[in-house]
Amino acid sequence: MQLLPRYLVKNRINIVANVAGFITEYRPVYQRQVQVYKGIDNVLEFRLLNADQKPINTANYTPKFLAFDENKNLVIDHNGEVIDDGSSQTRGLFKVTVTENDLLNIKQQFLTYTIYLVDSNEDNIVTYTDTHFGNDGIIKINAEAFPGSKTSKSVTTFSATAPDDTTYVSDAIDAEPGINGNEALHTAAIYTNGYDGDIKVQGTLESQITGTTEWADLETVSFTGTETDPTPVNFYGVLNHIRFETSKDPAETITKILVRN
Repeated sequence: MQLLPRYLVKNRINIVANVAGFITEYRPVYQRQVQVYKGIDNVLEFRLLNADQKPINTANYTPKFLAFDENKNLVIDHNGEVIDDGSSQTRGLFKVTVTENDLLNIKQQFLTYTIYLVDSNEDNIVTYTDTHFGNDGIIKINAEAFPGSKTSKSVTTFSATAPDDTTYVSDAIDAEPGINGNEALHTAAIYTNGYDGDIKVQGTLESQITGTTEWADLETVSFTGTETDPTPVNFYGVLNHIRFETSKDPAETITKILVRN
């Protein structure tokens, strides 16, 4: 039997505030890199210290947390929640919750973060990561623990099946049969803008797409041209490729079709 220990601990970071004049103790303090995970809410605890490494009462401050991506764009902006109740255990503590939605559209990368305090006079007080007046901390966005859903495939290009034909077909996309068992659910969302006609979902078992490939109709969705929201369609099948066939010219009336296998 393998015994594998795991640790349930608080993600706590110490920061230094110059709230009582110039810092005379001029020695660097170790500041670790923070890790947060996509797909889950991350609670970060910060302890506010003075130059002598003693906690400072945070009850009279509003902590501000800002995070910037690798291109220096602001991606997270939160107020910290003070949890200092006056006791020695919580003195100087506040927390910031980096939510799942905050990280939803951020790829795995390193962010820099800054924390400052707003006092009762609305004055801003900068905090530091060490006593060498370093201001920026480092956060690693980790996407490995909770990978989340895959990116949808997008269909935007259609071509006429013949010069005088009103039927149009999309490019074929990979149906990823290797990830499915005997029964596979596929979902498509059809974005239209005044399209009035039918759209057929078609699939094939052939591994190579040529002009003679046989396509089978899987589902048919009818539109009146009044739809304002994306129209979903679900279909089943362990297929090699999928495409969409329209009964009318989709130019400017079918914005895109998103597919997830």
